[in-house]
Amino acid sequence: MIVKMLAVGPFASNCYIVGSSSTKQGIIIDPGAEAEIILRTVQQTGLSVSLIVITHAHMDHVGALRTVQEKTHAQFAVHEAEKGFVFSAPMRMLTSLGLTPVKSPPKPDRLLKDGDQIDIGDLQFEVLYTPGHSSGGISLSGHGVVFSGDTLFNFGIGRTDFPGCSHERLMKSIREKLMVLPDETIVYPGHGPPTTIGDERRGNPFLQ
Repeated sequence: MIVKMLAVGPFASNCYIVGSSSTKQGIIIDPGAEAEIILRTVQQTGLSVSLIVITHAHMDHVGALRTVQEKTHAQFAVHEAEKGFVFSAPMRMLTSLGLTPVKSPPKPDRLLKDGDQIDIGDLQFEVLYTPGHSSGGISLSGHGVVFSGDTLFNFGIGRTDFPGCSHERLMKSIREKLMVLPDETIVYPGHGPPTTIGDERRGNPFLQ
């Protein structure tokens, strides 16, 4: 399995390019900014990208979505609870300040729900509905890894002080969907370095 992690944009959001080493089919997770770098990395991997998955619709995870989709011709998938998302006031402010070029988000091609399967050649990932940081937050689990979006970080958790957030729902998501995974599962978060479920179970101060 190929996993390339890029920290993009002013918020250093993690964008992941994931694919099959054998079939060279791939997906992009959370193209938050810097479309050119994302597209160049895809080209370097030799992957054919057919799907873009958004773990949640906050501005720092969708900023390069339209440009990347237009260049790859990939479909775009998001959880059904986020299907009506629009750019928030902070996104409009970011654009007006010229900090990043942003195009309006496209209409989703696929609406995801808990338990759905995403196939990438010979790879399969399960959609885990992990709301709390946002109403439609998801994680993708499979092959010994989980892409946790802004639900779980390295010794941290997602913020819950934005509209639509819920600390109670976030903790429920972490405990019922992520902490049930094997300790050796590698966690690829939406910000910061990777970690493991075991390390977070033992040392994350929010889970003690």
